[in-house]
Amino acid sequence: MKNTLLILVLVISFSSCKSSKRVKSKRTTTTKIITKKNKKESNTITYKEPSNRASRNVTKADYIVDYAKQFEGVRYKWGGTTKSGMDCSGLIYESFNSSNITLPRISRDMAKKGVKIALKKVTKGDLLFFKTGNRRNSINHVGLIVDIRDNDIKFIHATTSKGVIISGLNESYWLKAFHEARRIL
Repeated sequence: MKNTLLILVLVISFSSCKSSKRVKSKRTTTTKIITKKNKKESNTITYKEPSNRASRNVTKADYIVDYAKQFEGVRYKWGGTTKSGMDCSGLIYESFNSSNITLPRISRDMAKKGVKIALKKVTKGDLLFFKTGNRRNSINHVGLIVDIRDNDIKFIHATTSKGVIISGLNESYWLKAFHEARRIL
């Protein structure tokens, strides 16, 4: 009787023990390979002067825009201010800082500086402010105007999905989210 009961308990306990094989889901994102830097390298950006400097009058706006363009392609990183990662206000902060112009670090605070201007009067080096996403009631994104061509305002900024890129204000998303333009210089 005890042997039968013991065997019954063992059979029940082993049969209730399931072994399931989990299938690992395939990753749909791509993986970047990060290599170690030499001791001589750093995360800071050194300004590279444009090669055509002698052929044009270089303004402070040109220097700021050229500095910002060096970050093009850098991945997005919240709070980032280096080549290893950049956010929108960090890009603007560092670009103006390269010309000894200190701005607040947050886009909504940047929007309190300079002079508000009409969109039809913007020029290279002016800032565009946006209200995007869930927080439509407050400014949460900023871009730097790099060019105006074909009736479209081109601006450099850092997006969470594509990192530092140049976009056009005529793109429906940015036009809808646009709030104001300001001149700092």
